[in-house]
Amino acid sequence: MRFFFRPLPAFTVATLVLLAALIALGTWQVQRLHWKLGLIAAVNRNLTLPPVSLDTALALGKNAEYRRVALTGRFDHGKEAYVYGVVEGGPAYHVVTPLTLEDGRTLLVDRGIVPEKLLDPSRRRAGQVQGTVHVVGVWRSGSVPGLFTPIPQPARRLWFVRDVAAIAAADQIRIAAPVLVEADATPNPGGWPQGGHTVVSFRNEHLQYAVTWYLLAVALIGVYVAFHVQKGRLGTRSRGDAVKPL
Repeated sequence: MRFFFRPLPAFTVATLVLLAALIALGTWQVQRLHWKLGLIAAVNRNLTLPPVSLDTALALGKNAEYRRVALTGRFDHGKEAYVYGVVEGGPAYHVVTPLTLEDGRTLLVDRGIVPEKLLDPSRRRAGQVQGTVHVVGVWRSGSVPGLFTPIPQPARRLWFVRDVAAIAAADQIRIAAPVLVEADATPNPGGWPQGGHTVVSFRNEHLQYAVTWYLLAVALIGVYVAFHVQKGRLGTRSRGDAVKPL
């Protein structure tokens, strides 16, 4: 008894090309998995480090993302803007206010959320803190509108994405960096806005994707083998006997 295999050339080449692609996609997802795990670890580490100054954050560049910063300055409440969002309790509005530091530089601070009924600052006067304030918050990069992002309403000072550059430009504010500093949960007078709403959530399904691509590669091999067996091009036979498919 001996084994025989007579592969179909064109089908074999096509199978090898597709198999290589599936394995490459699976391997790429494994690499993405390691990258994502590293990113999550870096973010969690940054959030536990002591707050840094603005100059240190600027020097860190992209590595400043999710670092806590400590700032001292004055809020310009007359130029606060609102970014629509959804929190655990439902729709809310993030109050974004320029903070002018002691050296004259300005950053946008997400002071926290308010419900729609408190969007009018006259209804939360206690929280419109005057004078010098000390803010500790998380350094976050801004966002850009997507294809389905609603159009902002500058007249109402309302935005639907954290478009820092556009928010600053609407009030002709020159900011020191295109970021939002998300204030921590330190209570504001009157209880509003409520800070401490930094969200750390990263979609991480790369392992499932990798397994899927590798299983498809295994399935492709099974189809290739079954096809050749069915065509009588793969099997075993004894000398003088007819072909016996595997």
